Amino acid sequence: MQIKVFTLFPDIFPGFLQYSLTGRAMHEGKWSLDTVNIRDYALDKYGSVDDTPCGGGAGMIMRADVLGRAIKAEYKGGRIIYMSPRGKPLTQSKVRELSKEDTLTIVCGRFEGIDERVLEAFSIEEISIGDYILTGGEQAALILLDSVIRVLPGVLGNQASLENESFENLLLEHPQYTRPIDWEGHKVPDILLSGHHQNIADWQLEQSIEITKARRPDLYQKYLDSKKV
Repeated sequence: MQIKVFTLFPDIFPGFLQYSLTGRAMHEGKWSLDTVNIRDYALDKYGSVDDTPCGGGAGMIMRADVLGRAIKAEYKGGRIIYMSPRGKPLTQSKVRELSKEDTLTIVCGRFEGIDERVLEAFSIEEISIGDYILTGGEQAALILLDSVIRVLPGVLGNQASLENESFENLLLEHPQYTRPIDWEGHKVPDILLSGHHQNIADWQLEQSIEITKARRPDLYQKYLDSKKV
């Protein structure tokens, strides 16, 4: 996968993506990263990229003539995304969908956002990582990229790890345990030591259902709805 990021802070990338499994995958050529400094396309000697919002309001807006100029020069087609709190939520199914792309372009905003005309002109898709506000889109972009890269073929050694994770089947993951079997009086549940694979699978499913019901009733309802189909 070829990834391109438009940002005012290219030094933020690749950040934590250069470590662990995602870093190894980058060195193995499973994905590559190119950053574009939006400020390089400013129209004045001061490198100005923003201006006050039309109609009034707090903060500053990234200018269409600067960002649009950068995208026209550097964008080569394919899926293009703007990290935005008003975007559609990032879900595991969306992650799976994005992981099938050969190229992925991400625009990182700053200030109060970017001029709406840029989004319209380039048919940019908006994605949110949650109902909260960050200082910029770079942090959100790194999270999106981490979630996408880790499901690329060959990045994780054990594909079963992906299949049994939270959200893959509309349920949160069941509790996990390892050695020591007895830690300060807290013991691993006997069922996990029984060697009876079906009983273990049933217990894990039951735990996933109960945890999802308690912590994410919205997700649990989607799980129930999926069983009616």
